Amino acid sequence: MLPALAAQRRGCRSLYRLYVRCQAAPLRHACHGWQASMKSGSLSYIIPCNRLPVQLMSQVRVYTSNGQKKDLGSQDTNVSMPEETVPKVGTGQDANSVGQKQSFLKEPIQVKVKAVLKKREYGPKYTQNNFITGVRAINEFCLKSSDLDQLRKIKRRSPHDDTETFTVYLRSDVEAKSLEVWGSPEALARERKRRKEAEIEYRENLFRNQRLLKEYKEFFGNTKPRSSTAAMFLKGPGKVVMVAICINGLNFFFKLLAWVYTGSASMFSEAIHSLADTCNQALLALGISQSARTPDPSHPYGFTNMRYIASLISGVGIFMMGAGLSWYHGIMGLLHPHPIESLLWAYCILAGSLVSEGATLLVAINEIRRSARAKGLSFYQYVVQSRDPSTNVVLLEDAAAVLSVAVAATCMGLTSLTGNPYYDSLGSLGVGTLLGTVSAFLIYTNTEALLGRSIQPEQLQGLTELLESDPVVRAIHDVKATDMGMSKVRFKAEVDFDGRVVTRSYLEKQDIEQLLQEIQQVKTLEELEAFMLKHGENIIDTLGAEVDRLEKDLKQRNPDVRHVDLEIL
Repeated sequence: MLPALAAQRRGCRSLYRLYVRCQAAPLRHACHGWQASMKSGSLSYIIPCNRLPVQLMSQVRVYTSNGQKKDLGSQDTNVSMPEETVPKVGTGQDANSVGQKQSFLKEPIQVKVKAVLKKREYGPKYTQNNFITGVRAINEFCLKSSDLDQLRKIKRRSPHDDTETFTVYLRSDVEAKSLEVWGSPEALARERKRRKEAEIEYRENLFRNQRLLKEYKEFFGNTKPRSSTAAMFLKGPGKVVMVAICINGLNFFFKLLAWVYTGSASMFSEAIHSLADTCNQALLALGISQSARTPDPSHPYGFTNMRYIASLISGVGIFMMGAGLSWYHGIMGLLHPHPIESLLWAYCILAGSLVSEGATLLVAINEIRRSARAKGLSFYQYVVQSRDPSTNVVLLEDAAAVLSVAVAATCMGLTSLTGNPYYDSLGSLGVGTLLGTVSAFLIYTNTEALLGRSIQPEQLQGLTELLESDPVVRAIHDVKATDMGMSKVRFKAEVDFDGRVVTRSYLEKQDIEQLLQEIQQVKTLEELEAFMLKHGENIIDTLGAEVDRLEKDLKQRNPDVRHVDLEIL
């Protein structure tokens, strides 16, 4: 019984080895691991062949990466194998099996070993090849400029438009130099802390000195020449705002005197209207002066939106002060009417106000026409798109002032003719409604500008066609062009670059014969890796230069484009 079980186990192991070898070596012919099969009723018996594994191992050939061939088990190929008797089921099947076996013996199995570059583990924080500028090296690692003279200097493509190349240092060299200077990381940390405290103290002293200097100027007078901020109010929107402030201030004073003398609700509304215009235009002047500030680290894109913010607050002020008080006074006049005194002085003041408001309106219209012509837009498009919020506010306020003067004069005339004070109260309500409409328009347009509107479709199409027509660009996706206000556009797109064109652009600048010699000198994997790393880095620099060229072309095509963000797919 035991010998039979042992023989059965050996047969199963032979079957398992034969099945694995047949699966691992795909052949054009079927695997002949079975000599014959017998059927007895519903059962079939398969007889294993013990000779096939030895023959498979004798025909395996291994090819290395250098093309050399090695035969495994070649020493056993000439050994004659003893013949074994196999039960014959039929002569036809036996002849076919012998022919298939001979064809199988003539086809060796070929196994090729692939040479793969070993993957390098860089770790979660890898800064071995990072570059750092001299300013950062001095500030962050507490070094002197003389310490940097001893380090390796590398010329790199500059990210700024005004310079082509600039000098950088390897971060690893800077870190090693800082440890050499300070002795230990703890000493370097202490020096950083000391410098941070000194910087804070310097800023406090600077603020104190600036405050003392301001007090000194206020006491002795400022003899500095006119600043650029003050010059802004001598031309363009600043000039329009200053003229409006002066005229509306005078109008408020005279309208207030007329209301005190006559007690007219319409005249009170006009006085409140002029006061609201004066305050709002003073707010616009503040917005213009703040928008001229230079960008700082906290506001890298500048303060140009201050004009829109000031215009938005101005619209809210017109609604609250102008429309609100006019509606309130008109409603109170309807609920508690009272007789009105002589309106002669009121008519004279309204006439003077009409002339002054009309003059300011003409100044605003001329400024908007000139700006719209420079941008290639119509007068209506320039106003609706709120290209110049400060001038728009002056235009709409003065237009409302002229219309409100006409409404107030008409209602006061009806009151003087009929003796009914309700007409005067209705005039106050009409002026309030007009001011509310203007304020709603200003709030809407300035809110849209602050949210970030897209530029005109024609301009966006022109920028898109410029990118797509460049040979280095294969496709562009997710294009966005946002109007940041005051003729400043930010353009963003994801660009699919053609690597073949970029590589060809790099090769056109190289000596092809010298490059061919370098290729022919490559014999080992290490030399191949060094060759690929060298030229791969240069191709990446070429891609960066192509991005800079595209950004420059976009800014030249549309001067309003100030910031360009091209993302590489």
